[in-house]
Amino acid sequence: MIIQTSNRTLSARLRIVEEHVSLENEHNLDGIMGTFGETARYDDEPWGAHYVGREQVREFYTQMLRAVPDLNIGVQRRHASEDAVVLEVIIRGQHMGTWRGLPATGRQVALPLCGIFAFDAGDRLAGERIYYDRATLLNQLGIFHELESLRGRITTALMHPITMARIVARKSVTLRSTGKP
Repeated sequence: MIIQTSNRTLSARLRIVEEHVSLENEHNLDGIMGTFGETARYDDEPWGAHYVGREQVREFYTQMLRAVPDLNIGVQRRHASEDAVVLEVIIRGQHMGTWRGLPATGRQVALPLCGIFAFDAGDRLAGERIYYDRATLLNQLGIFHELESLRGRITTALMHPITMARIVARKSVTLRSTGKP
């Protein structure tokens, strides 16, 4: 009896996650929000950005769908337990709108991402937490450069003195405020 309940719960949770991803791929904002239960949470961990409540989660999705109007999520692998469903996906799309203050670059992105879905008592989404390599995304958008590349070496040469000056200035302020040498 316990195994059947667990299988039913797991099946319901897998179905709601699959529906959620399908609605994301359709860019159906109302449908996406409908996969969440009474509470909603979205955690974009690489940015330390946490959207709590249905209004904030809706705003996150609104901005994302504007920034990447052809967003496509390709599921690579699914991992499921009674506590969570984990998806390994590839996010694809073209950056065509402002995102996190960055104006549209027109650049294509293809980004591996891991999403962890949590559930409420009614097997609706309680939250989604995502992890991805922020440097890879910024590189694809053209605003981050590998250190070994020509652009990376130039950026490092230009920024390194500024970074070192900031460190020295902070240390000087700290020393003056604490009175310690």
